[in-house]
Amino acid sequence: MPFQGEKPIFLQLAEQLEAGILSGAYPEGSQVPSITEYAATYKINPATALKGINLLVNAGLLYKKRGIGMFVAQGAQAALRKQRSEDFYHNYVEKLVREAKNLGLTLDQLTELIQRGYYDGN
Repeated sequence: MPFQGEKPIFLQLAEQLEAGILSGAYPEGSQVPSITEYAATYKINPATALKGINLLVNAGLLYKKRGIGMFVAQGAQAALRKQRSEDFYHNYVEKLVREAKNLGLTLDQLTELIQRGYYDGN
């Protein structure tokens, strides 16, 4: 997982962990790599790794077992799916519907376009 771009490393780390939770790479109840492991593996400051992990702790997606490490919380995958669905709605669907209305498309026409995109694999 090379860190790149303008986005801060701690956010990229948090997003990578979220992706692992969503994909099942880190199932609920499983331990995630330690802050020290992240820092050593990716040659980043431990404070940066901690900041990224704390984002997920504060969101209730990870929890700490004192002296053992960080673990994926029960319900984390469902919570992430719900959050991402809401983000998807606000970031894409609302804009899509607004543009469709501006173009005078009916709901059936919009649905047809979405199905075309979905099934064409684009």
